[in-house]
Amino acid sequence: MDVFVARQPIFNKHQKIYAYELLFRNGLVNAFPSVDGAEATSSLLSSSFFTIGIEQIASGHKAFINFTAEMLVRGVPALLPKDNIVVEILENVQPTAEVIAACRDLVNKGYVLALDDFVYCKALIPLIELAQIIKVDFGLLSIVEIAEMVQVLKKYSCKLLAEKIETNEEFLLAGSMGFVYFQGYFFSKPEILKNKDIACSQLALLQLVVELSRTEFEIDDIEKLVNNDISISFKLLTYLNSAYYARSQPISSIRQAIAFLGEKGTRLFVSLIVMSKLSANKPDELIRTSCIRARFLALIGQQLKLDESIFFMLGLFSMLDAILDMSMAALMQQLRVSDDISGALISKTGILFPYLQLIQLYEAGEWESLDAALQKLELDEHKIMDFYLDAIQWAKNFI
Repeated sequence: MDVFVARQPIFNKHQKIYAYELLFRNGLVNAFPSVDGAEATSSLLSSSFFTIGIEQIASGHKAFINFTAEMLVRGVPALLPKDNIVVEILENVQPTAEVIAACRDLVNKGYVLALDDFVYCKALIPLIELAQIIKVDFGLLSIVEIAEMVQVLKKYSCKLLAEKIETNEEFLLAGSMGFVYFQGYFFSKPEILKNKDIACSQLALLQLVVELSRTEFEIDDIEKLVNNDISISFKLLTYLNSAYYARSQPISSIRQAIAFLGEKGTRLFVSLIVMSKLSANKPDELIRTSCIRARFLALIGQQLKLDESIFFMLGLFSMLDAILDMSMAALMQQLRVSDDISGALISKTGILFPYLQLIQLYEAGEWESLDAALQKLELDEHKIMDFYLDAIQWAKNFI
């Protein structure tokens, strides 16, 4: 059975990664609703822990995993390493004596429990007393209802996680209410300011990324650029000597590095470094997601035998508005990118947009829409998970 696993970041109040929630489905043929919770979680565990590896999926952070009442009672979470997972108890789990006893046993063994989509009622008090994290859905409840619940939960030792946080304003509001963890796509939304212009230094860096993608850009120019910037040199050598390449002999010079990566590979790498400089004051997850998208789309370009550098730039620039807090239209007007890339990023149209939409659907775990997109693009569905995992590992070694 093919198992597809995506991940959604969970941040602390400093917008640093605390954990990832794993989003999954058991393949692209059967619809998710036809699989009961126990089978779905079993598929996830088999895939992520025994086939793929939790380290690769969660990049060394904790992984939130949903468990049904049946699996809690059977003690399935205890089969997994307590330091790697957070046992997430679904909102439809009833606090029966068996469930409470199973949860108490997990806590005694050192596991972290989280209550998902929490809505307070007295029957849940035994689980509240055991849970270390309570997740509250900001898209489900009003601010008044959430504030009332926060007051009730203050007497317990649990920490609060705000779900469905979609804007920076919601992030700040949740923080002021006492939430310490945050989940949602607020980090990827630009805070657009009127009359803001892109700085000359930023424009120069962005234009360099565009120029690096062009075939006429000389490799000697790239070598000179790398040698003149110690941060690029350091990151390039660190990247090539990482576990991703598992080299027996380390690379010790820039010339060696360029020879190993090749002209195209070096161009792409330097582009990433430049983008990381632009996002220095933003959450790391923003550039990490951009890198994952860039690598994922480049692999699709390879499969299709098309210019992978165009696909790479599409993914790399897909969050540029959030990185620079400007509208995508204003940014594209100042950059000499192709109409295909600008059309995909600004108006969500053109021949490239379906590929960008593909990785966005995967990230969100919108599996049925992903099914349709893959069929329309005639892509090999069995390679998509491999592309995503490769991109995660690749980005992990770069960031």
